[in-house]
Amino acid sequence: MNRYPLWKNLIVVVVLLVGLFYALPNFFGEEPALQISKRDGSMEQTALTEAKSALRAAGIEYTRAEITDEDGLIRFESTDDQLKAVDVVRAALGGDYPVALNLAPAAPAWLTDLGALPMYLGLDLRGGVHFLMQVDMDAAIRTALERRIDGIRADLRGAELRYVSAEVNEEGAILVRFRDAAARDSGIERLTDDYEDLAFDTTEIDGEPYLRAQMTEDGIETERRAALEQNITTLRNRVNELGVAEPLIQQQGESRIVVELPGIQDTVRAKEILGATATLEFRLVHGSPADWDEAAKTGSAPTQAKLYERRDGGSVLLKRQVIVTGDRVTGASSGFDQDSGSPAVFVNLDSQGARRMADITGDNIGKQMGVVFIENRLESEVVDGELVEEKRLVEEVINVATIRDQLAHRFQITGLDSSEEARNLSLLLRAGALRAPMDIVEERTVGPSLGADNIKAGVQAAVLGFVLVAIFMMIYYRVFGVIAVVALVSNLILIVAVLSMLQATLTLPGIAGIVLTVGMAVDANVLIFERIREELRNGMTPHAAIKAGYERAFATILDANITTLLAALALFAFGTGPIKGFAVTLSIGILASVFTAVMLSRALANLIYGRKARLKGLAI
Repeated sequence: MNRYPLWKNLIVVVVLLVGLFYALPNFFGEEPALQISKRDGSMEQTALTEAKSALRAAGIEYTRAEITDEDGLIRFESTDDQLKAVDVVRAALGGDYPVALNLAPAAPAWLTDLGALPMYLGLDLRGGVHFLMQVDMDAAIRTALERRIDGIRADLRGAELRYVSAEVNEEGAILVRFRDAAARDSGIERLTDDYEDLAFDTTEIDGEPYLRAQMTEDGIETERRAALEQNITTLRNRVNELGVAEPLIQQQGESRIVVELPGIQDTVRAKEILGATATLEFRLVHGSPADWDEAAKTGSAPTQAKLYERRDGGSVLLKRQVIVTGDRVTGASSGFDQDSGSPAVFVNLDSQGARRMADITGDNIGKQMGVVFIENRLESEVVDGELVEEKRLVEEVINVATIRDQLAHRFQITGLDSSEEARNLSLLLRAGALRAPMDIVEERTVGPSLGADNIKAGVQAAVLGFVLVAIFMMIYYRVFGVIAVVALVSNLILIVAVLSMLQATLTLPGIAGIVLTVGMAVDANVLIFERIREELRNGMTPHAAIKAGYERAFATILDANITTLLAALALFAFGTGPIKGFAVTLSIGILASVFTAVMLSRALANLIYGRKARLKGLAI
């Protein structure tokens, strides 16, 4: 007779129970919510109470407010209430509490406490914005060369080698002009060993001796890779500052970055923060106001200085040597200056930046220091009736102040136009500067209602496919068709359970993978059932036919599913986001279908027919 040993039956039961437990949270659905976090530390009950009071004052109803882990969560009945509430809560709590649009699981708390969480929903199902960003690698290389110029100048001065000028030309090479060929030859000997990523040679331009340096191929590749990695890190920091739940930021190709922000509908604000390249430089002032005016009139600056425009009007000369740049900032917050009441940014430096700031300001008390604001701005103008956008690098001095005391870890910056600019600058300083500018080459917005429609359409497709397959199987294979339907339901439960256990993100292509699995999952049962029919026609007894059908069809089932699994793994390895989502659900579905079609189906067949010693026939 056909009977499983006890341990096999236990495996089937345990797998089904575990699968049902982890799949259960997904059947309760999700509800719109606001996720509130605190920049430094855990969410406080007083802040949550303040947010609730602000919502009541604005007449916005919420269903529940609670603190989960280290964040606050306020739930709503509709996305309309959620979208109205986000601005109210942000205004009530201020910049120290990032507020993110989120979808919170509606499952009972006891399931969450036991670690049963629903799977994530992708951008196409939840709603939000998608950006494809192109990193300007040419600008990254040029910026790297500009950084090396400062080192080259310092090294030449340290070796007492007099040069006339040093700059990066339009072809992307460093040109250092010397007074004579002897100084140039000494310079190339001095610099070659210290700059391994630069290739040096000598040239003559208009009869003047020049030293030319170009970045090597290895240096260019290293700089490209570093620019991409730092930009990804900076984008992650900026997205965290925006307060986005479950963002996706990943590399695509050699120079592009994909950013997906679920729940975000304000694309203007997101584009401003993600694409901004604002940073700061602190430099000592050179000369007197008379020197500044003279330099502005002639348009030329001394070798050791650089001419800048001041935001409040006029010009100023700043020394080329940079004291500290924005990448030394560890913290920044916006506020108001106590003396003037003007917008201000309070800056914290890391240990190395603080030491350098303390050393230089301590030696220059009574002298002036300028703060340079650097930003790539996208400016639009109408040319021949068409709107043309052009990116322009803006470098302006926002503040010139006399050094009264030695500065170190913390100080403030004033001279900003508005409190909004102060907030944006503090955000960008906290997140870090982009190593290279980026352009948005593709932008898509998915509304919450469209995401809900996508979910509805995907579920309808899955249900329709399941119903059609179930009807066919039960009509054509009778009792064994019912067994196949039970196995198919179990297969769907296991797929959802595994996705939830992995905390995977379900997208529309992922739903397509599940629908495809529904059609493929019965293939194994069809092979088994047809083999049983064949054995019965050959004169086997019902018990022998069941045993032969499952055992002899297993090798064919295994071969067919392994080839499909290999194709799915190839899609996952070489595909991008949506293709990976399809490959994940397809792979999980294949593994689940093998278990349910072979082991679970056999267990059910044994349960129905295994205890009957004499069988006259099978309902197949």
